[in-house]
Amino acid sequence: MIGAGAAGTLTAIHLITHLSSRFQVELVDPSPLTGRGPAYSTDDDRHLLNVPASGMSAFPLDPDHFFRYVRAHHDREAQPQDFVPRRVYGDYLNHLLTTATEFPGSARLIRRHDTVTDLTSDGRMSVVHLASGEQINARAVVLATSAKPAAHWAPQSLIDSGRLIADPWTAPLGETIPDTGDILLVGTGLTMVDVALSADRPGRRVHTVSRHALVPARHVLPTTPPVPPPPGITRIGDLESLRRVVDEHVSRTINETGDWRAAIDGLRPVTQQLWRGLSDDDRVEFLRHDARLWEIHRHRMPPITARRLDRLRDSGRWREHQGQVIDAETTADGVRVRLTDGAALEVAAVVNCTGPLSSPSADPLLATLAQSGVVRPGPAGMGIDTAGLGRVVGTLAGATLFALGSLRRGNLYESTAMPEIRVQAYNVASAVVRALHGETRQRPTDRYDQALSTSSEVAAIYDEALGSLLRLQEGTEEKLTQAVTLDPAFAQGHAALALLGHEWGNTTGWRQHLARAHAVAGDRHLDERESSFLDAVTTRLRTDEATGAAALLRHIRLYPRDALAVSVAVPTVAFGGLTSGPQTADLVEGLGKAYGDDWWYAGQLAFVRQDQQRWKEADELTAYALSVEPASGHAVHARAHVFYETGRHDEGLSWLDRWIVEHGPGANHRSHFSWHAVLHELMSGDLAAAQRRYAHELAPPTVDGPRALVDAGALLWRARVTGCWQDDAAAERVLAAVDAPRLNQPATPFAALHSALSLAAANDERRLAALRDFSHAHSDPVIRDLVTPLCDGLASVLAEDHAAAVAILTPVVSRASALGGSAAQREVLEDTLITSLAASGRSAEAAALLDARLCRRPSVLDRRRREALGVSVIE
Repeated sequence: MIGAGAAGTLTAIHLITHLSSRFQVELVDPSPLTGRGPAYSTDDDRHLLNVPASGMSAFPLDPDHFFRYVRAHHDREAQPQDFVPRRVYGDYLNHLLTTATEFPGSARLIRRHDTVTDLTSDGRMSVVHLASGEQINARAVVLATSAKPAAHWAPQSLIDSGRLIADPWTAPLGETIPDTGDILLVGTGLTMVDVALSADRPGRRVHTVSRHALVPARHVLPTTPPVPPPPGITRIGDLESLRRVVDEHVSRTINETGDWRAAIDGLRPVTQQLWRGLSDDDRVEFLRHDARLWEIHRHRMPPITARRLDRLRDSGRWREHQGQVIDAETTADGVRVRLTDGAALEVAAVVNCTGPLSSPSADPLLATLAQSGVVRPGPAGMGIDTAGLGRVVGTLAGATLFALGSLRRGNLYESTAMPEIRVQAYNVASAVVRALHGETRQRPTDRYDQALSTSSEVAAIYDEALGSLLRLQEGTEEKLTQAVTLDPAFAQGHAALALLGHEWGNTTGWRQHLARAHAVAGDRHLDERESSFLDAVTTRLRTDEATGAAALLRHIRLYPRDALAVSVAVPTVAFGGLTSGPQTADLVEGLGKAYGDDWWYAGQLAFVRQDQQRWKEADELTAYALSVEPASGHAVHARAHVFYETGRHDEGLSWLDRWIVEHGPGANHRSHFSWHAVLHELMSGDLAAAQRRYAHELAPPTVDGPRALVDAGALLWRARVTGCWQDDAAAERVLAAVDAPRLNQPATPFAALHSALSLAAANDERRLAALRDFSHAHSDPVIRDLVTPLCDGLASVLAEDHAAAVAILTPVVSRASALGGSAAQREVLEDTLITSLAASGRSAEAAALLDARLCRRPSVLDRRRREALGVSVIE
C-alpha cells in the first residue's frame, strides 16, 4: 500500500482482515501519522467533517458503523445529523487498523515511514523502491497517494519572500501561521474555511482571494431527502444539454421542496456516469467553466462552520477579493501583495488554500512512473488512467497494480469523498485478494456490476435471465437453467432458481437447487454479495414468512444493486413482494442512490408514484423507461394505472392494445395487461368489447392458477356488482383452474382477497364460509381482521341481506389498503359496498361515493350508475 491516508488505510484494513497470516501488508508513507492524510490530521476541533456522522462509515455494508464509534468514543449524546471534528475520524481509522491487526490469523501489517521513489517489475513481482534504498518485492501494489497542494499560481517574488505557506497541512496551523499580522488566503474552498477559522485573532484581518470568489454553500438541517435525477440524464452526451437539464432539475426541485440541495444530492448517484458520458473537450470545458460552481454546492460547510464564518465576515475581520496574485514585495514585517483587482495588501503570510493539483506531474512518484509508462494521465489530465475496479492502465509487466481515491478523478470525477472512497477501498481489496489466491482475471458481472463466480459465457446467460425478469418477460427460469447446466458449480444460478421457484410456486424444484447451491458454494471463492444472497435465500426458504422476508430485505440493504433480490422483494404485476403500501414506497425510494436513472428502476418508482397519486411524475418516469426499453413490463403496468386513475380510458385502451400486440406475446403475466384493457372498456361503457376480451384473453384455460383468481375471478365479481353482466358458469370455470390449496388456504392477504371475490362470483357459499373459518384462525392479523369480515360481507351480499353487508363492508373498505395490491384492484370492494348501499335504500350514500370517484376520475360506467340512483347531486 503506497499511501497511508484514509484511502490507503481503509484498503489495508480490508486486506489484513481478508488475507491469512501467510500474507504481509506493507503500508508505506513518510508521514508520522497513519489514517489521517491532509483531511484528518488537524487537531483543531473547529475543523469539522463536512458530512454528518451518519454518512461517514468506513464500511459500505455497515452504514452506521462510524456513528456507533462516535457514540462510544467521542460523544454519548451525538446524533446522526451531527458534524463531528475531523480528528475524530482520524482516530476512528486508526482504531479500525489496530483492531484489524489484532484479529487472529489475519495478515501481518508492516508500517514503513518512507517514501516510494519508483516502481518496477522483475517479470514476476513488482519491485517497490524506497528513498531509504530498500526494496520491497510485492505480489500486488495499490497506489493511494494523496494529491499535493501546488502553488503554481504564486509569482517568484512571493516564493522568494519566504512568506508563502505552500501546504497548510504539513504541520499544525498554529505552528505555521504567524501569531500577529494580517494574512492572505489564496483560494476560497473548504481549506480556506478551516484556515480562516484557525488563524482568526482579535485585531487580525483575514483576506481571501480567488478567481471566482465563490465560497462553499452550507448544509441546512433538517435535510431535505434527495430528489431523484431527471429520467434519462445519463444518456445526455453533450455538456450544453447537460447544463440545461441540470438547471431545470434544480429549478423544479426548488419549486417542489424549497431546497436546491435536494437536487444536487439527487445527482450524486449518477455523477460518475455523467462525467464518463462527456467528450474529452466537454470535460475540459466543464473544468474550466462549471467545476467551481458544482464544487461549492456539492461539498458544503456544516451549519456551525458557516455561522462562525458569518461572524468573521460581519465583524469586519474577513475581507474578500476576486482576482489573482500578480506580484509580491518583501517588507520589514511580512510581504506586500498586489492583486488583479488593484488591491495592495500588507500581510504577515500568504497561505495556499487552492487545494491539491490533480496532474501526475505534481507528484514526484507519479511523474517518475509516467515517464517509464507504468502510469499515464487520466482523462482531462487528472489523476492517472484506471479501468474496472481501479486497475492501473500501464505497462508494468506482470504487475497487479491498482489505484483509488483522488488518483481516479480523471476517470470518475467524484472520487475523493468518503462514500466513494469506502466503496473503492472495499472493491480494490477484494480484487487484490482474488488475485493473490490465483484468480488472475476480473470476474464477470451482471448489468448492475454484481460479480458472478462463473465464466463470462455463463455470466452473460445469467444476465439475459436477469433482463427477462426485469422486463417481466418469459424465459427467466429457462435461461437460469441453461446457465447452471453449462456450469453446475454456479452457486448464484442455483440460488436464484431456488428463490424464484419458491416465489412462483414451484414446490419441488427449488429444494433441489438450494441443496445444489450449498453443495457447490465451497468449490469457489464466492464474493461477499453471493454469500449474502445464498444465506438470505436459505433463510427465506427454510424459515417462516417474517424471518425469511427480513433476511432478504437485509441483503438488499447491504447490496441494493442486486436487482434479482429486489425484484422478489417489491410487489409487482406478479403480486408477490415482501412489503406493501408505505413500506414499498420506502424500499423503492431508498434504492434511488443505487440505481439513479436506470430504466428498470424508473418503472419501479413510477408504480410507487402512481400509488401516491403523483400522476405526472409517474407518467414521465414510464415514458422515459419505455423510451429506453419498450418491453419494460413494470413501466407498462405503471402507465396502465396512470391512464385508469386519470380517466383517460380511450387513450389508455388504444395504447395498451398496441403494446399488447407488439410486446405482449413475450410478456410474463400478460393476462394482467389484458385485465387493464378490460377495465378501460368497462369504464368506457363498451360492455360487449369487455366480454369479448374476457372470453379470448382472460377466461380459463387461457389463464390459470393465481392469475385466474386475480385477473378473471375478481373481474367477474366486479362486472356483477357494477351491473355489467353475470356469468356463474364462467366463475365456476375459474375456480376449477386453481388448485385447491391456493384457493382455500391462501398464503397472503392479497391472495385471500381474490379467493373470496372469486368464490362469491361463483355463488360458492360453502367454500366462502370455509375460507372465512380459515381466515378467522389465521395468525396474520390482516387476514384474520380483514378477510374474515370480507367473507361475511360477501356472504351477506349473496344472501341479499344488503343492510348487513353494508354494516360489515364499510370498515373493511376503509382499511382495504392493508390487503395489498393496487387501488384499482381494491376498488371492487367499494363497488360492492355501493351496490349494497343502493339495494338497502341508502342511495344518497351510494351516490356520494360515486360522486367522489367521478370528481377524481370520470367514466361512462360510473356516470350511468350514478344516474340510475335517481338522487340529486350532493353538495
